[in-house]
Amino acid sequence: MPEQRTEKPSLSIVIPAYNEADEDRLPASLREIVAFVERQDFPIEVIVVNNNSTDATQEVIDAAAAKYAFLVSLFEGQQGKGAAVRTGMLAAKHDYLFICDADLSMTIDQVLRFLPPQLNHYDIAIASREGPGAKRVGEPEFRHVIGRIFNLIVQVFAVRGFRDTQCGFKSFRREIAHALFPLQTIDGWTFDVELLHIAQKRGYHIVEVPITWYYKEHSKIKPFSDAVKMFRDVLRIRWNSLRGKYRRPEAR
Repeated sequence: MPEQRTEKPSLSIVIPAYNEADEDRLPASLREIVAFVERQDFPIEVIVVNNNSTDATQEVIDAAAAKYAFLVSLFEGQQGKGAAVRTGMLAAKHDYLFICDADLSMTIDQVLRFLPPQLNHYDIAIASREGPGAKRVGEPEFRHVIGRIFNLIVQVFAVRGFRDTQCGFKSFRREIAHALFPLQTIDGWTFDVELLHIAQKRGYHIVEVPITWYYKEHSKIKPFSDAVKMFRDVLRIRWNSLRGKYRRPEAR
């Protein structure tokens, strides 16, 4: 079990961004994140990874990076949220590495629930929109149903025991992230299922953290076509695992 940290944490916030230039998307989220960072008394870096956007996302990131020294701009040309997150996580330098969706459907102050002193003794902490203490606000019922069906598929084929593997907010201890992300093979939406599958196979300590989650319009996920792709990815994870692709090198 990871040792409990008694000192103040340090935090890297990694934000994948694909066509997020609209004022109510990345610009609004960055204002909230900047205000949060400025209220804290521990080291924080904010890494925004432009995932080959075709709009003005890079200009938004560059303007913020020029103004705030703690904000880092990166570019990932391989399309897919998973590819962008991997680039940011492998560049991150602090103790806790936190994946944060650009639309900020979880208010940024809730990140403190994932850090000491509020939370200790974990390798990976995943935000959960299900179970005691969690709330979903404004989500259409059909989206919720699709999510629950996908979670059932994930539990059967890839990651067991967790109510919500697909919320976009997750925290990794740096050494765990830097061990897992080089093994990632999926660049799309299901990258985190793959990482959690590998982590579970290796015995890493994973905890769920209940959050209040706000549904945001204009989600990048297409409920039906992306659900089919994600199902295929889950089967691919299962197949990779059966072939021994995720074993530790000494266990091959």
